[in-house]
Amino acid sequence: MSTYQINLHQAVYSLSDALDLVGVTHIHHGKRVAYMAAECAKLLGWHKHQLDDLFQAGILHDSGVSKTYIHSRLTQFEWENEMEHCEAGAALLASTPLLSKLSDIVRYHHTHWSVLQKLDLPEQVKLSANCIYLADRVDILTLASLKDQSNILLGRDETLRLIIEKSGDWFCPQLVEAFLEVSQSEAFWFRLESEHVNGYTSTWMSHEHRREISFHELRGLIHLFSVIVDAKSTYTREHSDGVANLARYLGELYQLSERNCEMLEMAGLLHDLGKLRVPDEYLEKAQRLTPEEYAIVQRHSFDTFNILKNIHGLQEVALWAGQHHERVDGSGYPYHLEKKHLSLEARIIAVADVFQALAQKRPYRDALPPEQVLTIIKEQATSGKLDSDIVDCVERHLQSCWEAALNKRSPYYTSSLAQSLADSPE
Repeated sequence: MSTYQINLHQAVYSLSDALDLVGVTHIHHGKRVAYMAAECAKLLGWHKHQLDDLFQAGILHDSGVSKTYIHSRLTQFEWENEMEHCEAGAALLASTPLLSKLSDIVRYHHTHWSVLQKLDLPEQVKLSANCIYLADRVDILTLASLKDQSNILLGRDETLRLIIEKSGDWFCPQLVEAFLEVSQSEAFWFRLESEHVNGYTSTWMSHEHRREISFHELRGLIHLFSVIVDAKSTYTREHSDGVANLARYLGELYQLSERNCEMLEMAGLLHDLGKLRVPDEYLEKAQRLTPEEYAIVQRHSFDTFNILKNIHGLQEVALWAGQHHERVDGSGYPYHLEKKHLSLEARIIAVADVFQALAQKRPYRDALPPEQVLTIIKEQATSGKLDSDIVDCVERHLQSCWEAALNKRSPYYTSSLAQSLADSPE
């Protein structure tokens, strides 16, 4: 098993860009929450490791949200079933070795301070969760005041009034006092604008150096985001796992190095990351997509590459994942690359993606049996879409490929997390 030189802050920051896509228009919410929470904690003199945990939890606090209809409810100051996404996010983080320590902070980030005080939790967890809750509600109130594109300062007084009103009940009084102090300057509010909050988080990234991370740890982090993607629709619940398993299996059949097989697996897990931008109803639609809807879907592989390209050490993973809709005759998207410009690994991911999608139930058809899947991908190879050599390899190992695509050959696979996210109540 390989190790990778990765800046964990950079990986978390880059992958969190995918969470921004769910909101479509409410971009950088997690980063703004992390910024405001960190400023309060700095004023209160929290230790560096406490600040670091708070910042990461702030960026990832909405990791339990992948559906656009649920995200739209997060913009309400208070709503029914708001704890559901907290539980889902906590379960995801608890399953991820590198981030499990953040689980309880995310679980309680919508819990009122008056309730938190009665729970048997470490005081630091209570304060961190409530600090994120406070910053989260400030951001929602600020967003509401900007609906007419007015100056960000114009809604400041009403936001502060509501936060003060909830002091002692929703929010810890000490945290409210800290927020009132750090938010006195106009500069505090101007930094909430996208270009400035990005600069703040970039500074946070620079404080962490690359360190050795095992494939098992890195896969756990990556799997968190693949589960979020697949949970957008009940029809795609196991898709990324299946593509990852099949891609790795094909890489092993081609006798690629252990490291390249690991990276194939990671690319398979992440290939649809950009789909978080796609509205839920497009993925659930039983009819053919309109040209306008299809145009929105088409950008997902480009978004995937743009999110992943900034994680140093995973540049090849970014390329292979971002090219999964390219075709060997140049008719694919978004780059229209021909076979000579596509690596073997990128061509493997493309075949694995098509195979798994055909083997899985979709809103417009049932899951297809292995022989029918093979017939279709052979037709695509003959027409110059998929790599014919890779398709021939699939044919020689059809039953094993089928098992891999349906997650029957993976030591990692578990559907419980995807199930909990996909089944979140409306």
